[in-house]
Amino acid sequence: MVALAALWGGSFLFVRMGAGEFGPVALAALRVTGAALVLMPLLAARHQLGALRWHWRPILVVGITNSALPFLLFAYAALSITAGLAAIFNAASPLFGALIAWAWLKDRLTTARVVGLAIGFAGVLGLAWDSAGFKTGGSGWAAPACIAAALFYGLSASVTKRHLSGVPPLAVAAGSQLAAALVMAVPAALWWPVATPSPQAWMTTAMLAVLCTGVAYLLYFRLIAHVGPANAIAVTFLIPAFAVLWGWIFLGEALTLAMLLGCAVILVGTALATGLLKPRESRAADTAAGISRLRGPTTTRDGG
Repeated sequence: MVALAALWGGSFLFVRMGAGEFGPVALAALRVTGAALVLMPLLAARHQLGALRWHWRPILVVGITNSALPFLLFAYAALSITAGLAAIFNAASPLFGALIAWAWLKDRLTTARVVGLAIGFAGVLGLAWDSAGFKTGGSGWAAPACIAAALFYGLSASVTKRHLSGVPPLAVAAGSQLAAALVMAVPAALWWPVATPSPQAWMTTAMLAVLCTGVAYLLYFRLIAHVGPANAIAVTFLIPAFAVLWGWIFLGEALTLAMLLGCAVILVGTALATGLLKPRESRAADTAAGISRLRGPTTTRDGG
């Protein structure tokens, strides 16, 4: 989990370093293309290519909503905001996931989860308001772009749950990267940078594609297999810390008090909304329900 958080936190650093020279469109296209080149041979080696043929439509949707659009939006935002701030906005993805799952898939929302959603979204809005100015020459659309990216991540989770349950996870990961690469090919050709990017930009983009996307997906699905999806989502809490750390070490980015408070509020809301943090009453109810299931059905007789 720590390795995965370090890689995904590093993705915001590499996006920040590469977006200026490649531009958001070309950078996003190179990212998904490189990840597809890593994952597709592994998928073929496991003889799971048939899953792409049978489930190509939802995999295409996931490729757009979970890779192409979010990667593009975060690359656009990286032109104006720090890697750490982008990662903090990204931490809101589970909030959108819980809200969309409730509205679309009819997942039950307990009182604690509703409170968590309210707290988390309040943190997102407060952080967006505080960051509205950004740096000189930056774009006021950077924060909305990050929030939209988090929304697409949340939507993709429900699409995956609804239409791709039972499909091999590696097929979803590899197929979605391939689909995103195909979707981004023409836009990347149209918006390819006029000036030749530097060797450093190419190196950071290669690391972004291979390590922070391709290898990170493998670690993520391995984590899900070992600890389950509910526990694997805890990686969300570690990503902003690594993104802030890498940004401070390599780019000299600062962590402001507003960023720290906004991150804390978002993560508390996320913990409640996803069920990772439960009030004492909820934990007691879960324990009682578990004991009841272990005992099995009971019968009663008149007179006790």
